[in-house]
Amino acid sequence: MSNEKILYVDATNQILGRLASILAKKLLEGYRIYVVNAEKAVISGERRRIIEGYKLVFKVSTHYNPYKTGIRRPRAPHNILKRTVRGMLPINKPRGRNAYKRLRVYIGVPNELRNKKFIKFQEADVNRLRRDYMYLGELAKELGWRGSLSE
Repeated sequence: MSNEKILYVDATNQILGRLASILAKKLLEGYRIYVVNAEKAVISGERRRIIEGYKLVFKVSTHYNPYKTGIRRPRAPHNILKRTVRGMLPINKPRGRNAYKRLRVYIGVPNELRNKKFIKFQEADVNRLRRDYMYLGELAKELGWRGSLSE
């Protein structure tokens, strides 16, 4: 495993969609990726519209058993980021599924990754935005996530 390509990414002040597309491309190239500080990633747009857009999917139900089944929407920041990357991968093909298995996303920085050198992508930096944005941790709190952001 010494020839394995590994990336350590810090998601702090990185735009979610741009970061996810870069990560998806790297995963398909064969990289193993560890993303930290998922709650500090940024979603561009007006705060109210972002929250309403995410909450809209919670109302979708099925005719079969509307109280039990429906779309499972992630609420935690690390799961939202993972799901965003998953949407950009060919998940129904073996190479997309294997690529997704090489992705690890964390809230904060876990102890085993504390001494690693993290990279940030310049093309996904929040300074490119000229409009409103909100952090992924704030969105998760609005969606009902009960975790803590104090790591």
